[in-house]
Amino acid sequence: MINTILLLTAERFNEIMELWLPYAWPIRDEFLVATGETIYMLVISCLIGGLLGLILGIIMTVTGPNGILENPVIYKALDTLVNIFRSIPFIILLALLINVTRAIVGSSIGPTAATVPIIASTIPFYARQVEIALLEVEPGVIEAAEAMGSSPLDIIFRVYLREGLPALLRVSASTVINVLGLTAMAGSVGGGGLGTMAIARGYQRSRMDIILISTVLILLIVLISQLFFNWIIKKTKH
Repeated sequence: MINTILLLTAERFNEIMELWLPYAWPIRDEFLVATGETIYMLVISCLIGGLLGLILGIIMTVTGPNGILENPVIYKALDTLVNIFRSIPFIILLALLINVTRAIVGSSIGPTAATVPIIASTIPFYARQVEIALLEVEPGVIEAAEAMGSSPLDIIFRVYLREGLPALLRVSASTVINVLGLTAMAGSVGGGGLGTMAIARGYQRSRMDIILISTVLILLIVLISQLFFNWIIKKTKH
């Protein structure tokens, strides 16, 4: 009896979903695959781009004006490179790096290939965010560390990164959301993921329910990442 009721309920549920989501519901398994591809691109890009961006941002901070290793030549060169790469629209960067992408991963299509231009775009973006975050560290704390004879590496790890951790986490949260937007754009040109679902399967075929479901899934990823960073920021304040 119970099995019969459950079977009828499931059939009724399927009928309702097919009525409300006529194009999206039959390909629900593909949404799972696309969500996994988007998370894959997001994680790889954030790990590699975040690490390189963090290093670049630290170098720019310490070599910048009034930095502990002030060097106008290095700072100006890095500052110019960051400004140039941040100014290139991502969709054009995808085309510019197509040969580089093929050389690195052997293909220009798919989630793995998409991570190359996404990382290239993430590095300068995050580097600038890191620089802004570290400049919020109280100069008095840095001066005190210098007066105590701390080495530049000690100041970087024990002062800049420790004191600037909450600000770094806040800019990291905004960077993750930015990277997620890049994965969607990469998906529109063969990168896979929810971007491909929304643009290639939804927009180009006028299937609004596919666009809607893709958008909801992207928003869920944004919400989860934001909650995660809020939790970490709250922990670091205690």
